[in-house]
Amino acid sequence: MTELTEATGLGERMVSMTLPNGLVCHFVPKPGYHKTYAMFTTQFGSIDNSFRTSSDADFTTIPAGSAHFLEHKLFDKEDYDAFDLFGKSGASSNAFTSATQTSYLFSGTTAIADNLNILLDFVQDPYFTDATVEKEKGIIGQEIQMYQDDAGWRLYSGILGNLYPTHPVHLDVAGTVESISEITPEVLREIHAAFYHPSNMVLTVVGNFDVEEVAALVTANQAKKDFGPAGMLERGVGPDYDLETILPFRMLTMPISRAKGIVGIKGTEALGDDLEGLRYAVTCRMLLELLFGDSGETYEKLYNAGVIDDSFFTEFTRGRGYNFIALGGDNVDPAVLTESLVDAIANYTSSPDFNADRFARLKKAALGKFYASLNSLESIANQVTDSSFGSTTLFDVPAVMESISFRDVQAVAASILNLDALSVFHIMSEQTEGIADE
Repeated sequence: MTELTEATGLGERMVSMTLPNGLVCHFVPKPGYHKTYAMFTTQFGSIDNSFRTSSDADFTTIPAGSAHFLEHKLFDKEDYDAFDLFGKSGASSNAFTSATQTSYLFSGTTAIADNLNILLDFVQDPYFTDATVEKEKGIIGQEIQMYQDDAGWRLYSGILGNLYPTHPVHLDVAGTVESISEITPEVLREIHAAFYHPSNMVLTVVGNFDVEEVAALVTANQAKKDFGPAGMLERGVGPDYDLETILPFRMLTMPISRAKGIVGIKGTEALGDDLEGLRYAVTCRMLLELLFGDSGETYEKLYNAGVIDDSFFTEFTRGRGYNFIALGGDNVDPAVLTESLVDAIANYTSSPDFNADRFARLKKAALGKFYASLNSLESIANQVTDSSFGSTTLFDVPAVMESISFRDVQAVAASILNLDALSVFHIMSEQTEGIADE
């Protein structure tokens, strides 16, 4: 069997191996738990709309929504449905597609070996016909329409459209009814062959299981399959840190009871999947908590004035070639909300919350939240998987958090709280729908 390597820390143990076909596996045993959670992930998401392999002279462009469409279709086989197999084995299963990854998962308390084989086999054994692909277009078309009717989703996609109008991250993960109409079985086979090679994938298993037994099972499962050598895979999408493309303001009207507003700030610095990138991301999230967290004076002032309510949120997102801040929520007059947030951003240095003492308290709280997240199998699996495509691990996070000083927060604030990189999107409460650009 392939050699196992072990890492320990945080009261956790992670055993890893890389199989001859390139598949990276991480096993995190949790003996005191009843459940086991497994996640099988490919580094292929909605932004990967063009690619080239070693046999291609030119880039192949694929329809928007192809990664999500493939996620749906892999469960459906000629003589079985993977959901049914998991159900018979006593497991619950699911899958999701993001901008940069597609993940397939199950959780269960029994028959873990059977369920792992099901997971590996259905993801790696594609089956598509003209009839089943056409049927799926109708199903996903309904899902697309459902998201179009979701004001929260439209708010988020709206600010992405402002910040990244020329980058595919602004496109709906599911695509459009028009784009998925172009998907064929041949398209699905081509992208599966390119992006679902084991060398572009990671398997993470967390829970109550014997590491050596599971490692042997996965090794035997993969040894029976012939994927061929990992070839060149070049992605056509590039990074986007360009300020010139930002749309400063757009507005959408929808038949909703309460209007919404969101402020976005486009990151202009490339963040690597390394310790420095992790450090920047953690610092930026601490910055948002420092300025807008619910224990601060700014939050209390805006809440008491009715500018924000329980719908208020802040987030920092980084992906392959992009990163951004988003904050917003509901307000009868979204201009009042977004103007207040922009004012707080513009004058953050004079905020009563922006000080070293408050930061020291919040850092302790952030460390506590991180350690608490290790009680969740799902959280561990997601964190391990996300770091697997870079050079950091789950065990790096506490040390990175501990090392961040208030001076670091000040430096990151000066870097990312750039008014030239800022954009605003509103959803007004009306009965007609349309987009207007300022």
